[in-house]
Amino acid sequence: MRLFVYGSLKRGERHHRELAGARFVRTARTAPAYSLVDTGEYPGLVRGGTSAVAGELFEIDDALLARLDEFEDVPDVYRRDEVELDDGSRAIAYLLPDEARDRFPVLASGAWTGTPNVTSCR
Repeated sequence: MRLFVYGSLKRGERHHRELAGARFVRTARTAPAYSLVDTGEYPGLVRGGTSAVAGELFEIDDALLARLDEFEDVPDVYRRDEVELDDGSRAIAYLLPDEARDRFPVLASGAWTGTPNVTSCR
């Protein structure tokens, strides 16, 4: 299955090692229907908004998916759901609850690089 990552799981970021065994497919963006928020320590993808969030696409298996669910604290912090990519295809991703868009600053650029620049707040 395909997994879209947008934060600390990306190549070169601090938690990329959690994707050991995954195959990198390509860089990708979501359809412009999401928001990327800054929780302080890490970003969160939220449905709604107008950003095309930048990230990377990986092929993973069921065993890795189960380990990632535990790492991402599903369902207590994140939930795993399908997202639409800008080419019309779909992938799974880890999302925060929709109300996070109102609780945390939105990264208007739709990109996170480990030390985000907050460009707008709600």
